[in-house]
Amino acid sequence: MKFYKDLSPSLRTIMTPGPVEVDPRVLRAMSYPILGQFDPEFTDLMNETMEMLREVFQTNNQWAYPIDGTSRSGIEAVLVSIIEPGDKVLVPIYGRFGHLLVEISERCGAEVVMLEREWGTVFTPQEIIDAIRREKPIIVAMVHGETSTGCIQPFDGIGAACREVDALLVVDAVATIGGVPVKTDAWQLDAVIGGTQKCLSVPSGMSPVTYNERIEAKVLRRKTIERGLREKGASLSGVKPVASNYFDLGMLQDYWSPKRLNHHTEATSMLYALREGLRLVLQEGLEVRFKRHKSHEAALVAGLKAMGLTLYGNPDCKLPVVTCILIPDGLDGESVRSMLLNTFGIEIASSFGPLKGQIWRIGTMGFSCNQKNVLHVLGALEAVLLWHRADVNVGKALQAALHQYAHAEEEQPC
Repeated sequence: MKFYKDLSPSLRTIMTPGPVEVDPRVLRAMSYPILGQFDPEFTDLMNETMEMLREVFQTNNQWAYPIDGTSRSGIEAVLVSIIEPGDKVLVPIYGRFGHLLVEISERCGAEVVMLEREWGTVFTPQEIIDAIRREKPIIVAMVHGETSTGCIQPFDGIGAACREVDALLVVDAVATIGGVPVKTDAWQLDAVIGGTQKCLSVPSGMSPVTYNERIEAKVLRRKTIERGLREKGASLSGVKPVASNYFDLGMLQDYWSPKRLNHHTEATSMLYALREGLRLVLQEGLEVRFKRHKSHEAALVAGLKAMGLTLYGNPDCKLPVVTCILIPDGLDGESVRSMLLNTFGIEIASSFGPLKGQIWRIGTMGFSCNQKNVLHVLGALEAVLLWHRADVNVGKALQAALHQYAHAEEEQPC
């Protein structure tokens, strides 16, 4: 019989765009005793989680709850539940995850219209507004923060343009929720999908979503037609039910409503984790949290530039929680990442598609976003680059970051 050693994962400084380090208080919450999913004590926790999600999503929507699964589960649940075959879906693409929205939409039978921008840039809101008025889609699906390129898409006027043509606006805010403002109601977003493993600093395994009555109306219309035909024994020909049972928002909202209709067995420990992670976000305060992420981004950027490295992408649309760096010519980027991990216990990310081997990506998200980590990664990166005989400005990075921190402290109000 083979014996396996005790599980003992290495301690890492995780500075990727996700997953990130998890607050010990969240890990502690996951160790609490299991409750049954219909135990009143547990359903109270479900209700509290929904209340906190509304605050974090900055919405008054009735529906704000987690989908059990990684962030992609939330994206799929929303799109599968609202897209009917033949629906026109407009997808502005400026990185890898726009293509994911296209793939899921096409699997649902949508007629997909793509807008594409060069990676490292974003659309002006007017470009998207013009496309909405021209195409008159049923659904517009967009990424808020694109971690593959380190860019963030502005939403000024896009929600209003969708209302003009009665289109539903679905937004992937997986990388931004809890780290930068996501103003669901103010921006007139109809559905927003978040992730746990990034700025919320909760392990991957749930995807918080929120959606309004416009989304719910389409979900319930499909459900009502299907149910009525089944009750009459009529043919379902021409009626396309939601393709997924597990990701059917109509069934999921019955589970999260006071009716508590059984749909699945809730991931109890993950809900504990999410509730505690949300509690910590709100305890810190959204505006304070957003400012913290900007502060550590500024120190990291100052250090990288002082080192002599070049940032990737248009700085006017930089995502505050992800910083992309061009790999210097002639340098083996994977060798640098490997040495950072194996020698210093620091993980940074590479990228995908046309940027594979071209950039490194450093995340400053949630619990990982702190001064110790920023200074650690700058010092270690300088040492590793010197080891690889790269041309860097020795001793400049940490001093620039420290100066940035000192300057930020001076600006703090008394």
